[in-house]
Amino acid sequence: MRERLGAWRQWLGRTFDYRARRRRNAAAYPLYDAIVAQARAPGFYIQGQVPDTLDGRFDMIVLHAYLVMRRLRGAGGEGAALAQATFDVMFADMDRGLREMGVGDLSVGKRVKAMARGFFGRVAAYDRGLDGEETQLVVALRRNLYGTASPDAASVARMASYARAADAALAGQSIAELCKGAPAFPPPMAAARGAGSDAA
Repeated sequence: MRERLGAWRQWLGRTFDYRARRRRNAAAYPLYDAIVAQARAPGFYIQGQVPDTLDGRFDMIVLHAYLVMRRLRGAGGEGAALAQATFDVMFADMDRGLREMGVGDLSVGKRVKAMARGFFGRVAAYDRGLDGEETQLVVALRRNLYGTASPDAASVARMASYARAADAALAGQSIAELCKGAPAFPPPMAAARGAGSDAA
């Protein structure tokens, strides 16, 4: 686990030249906007039973950001650079959100650092889940996405199916398309159709 976390931190901590960074930042904003829009889809909070709370919404953003960054990381080069820019945009947005909520300046930094630690912890768990058995992913989602909530097993299974479908869809998408800010997410909670529920 430590080796996996170290690899992610090393990758996300790389620096790039100024001009290239500006180009990637320009691509990162619409990409992050698309991540947030997908994470806010009502189906996740209805069929998926994700808590419609600040923590639940944060975790939905983290899950989708992770899925996109996993794809970008696998591409190396320009993809890895765009992932770093998206990571930076995401946590700048978290910082701004905390300040708008009235969190004091002295506390914002600590809260953002805690969020970053939570992100890397989830990354390690989701990587193990997607690269391993279905049960590992279900356990990771139940622990991180649902917190103290008590979702039924079918809802967690639908979320796991959705995460795998999103991972597969993104794996088949070109970096050029991702640079346009249009990640290939499947319809929110599409797996719910198979369980007799309507997708949101």
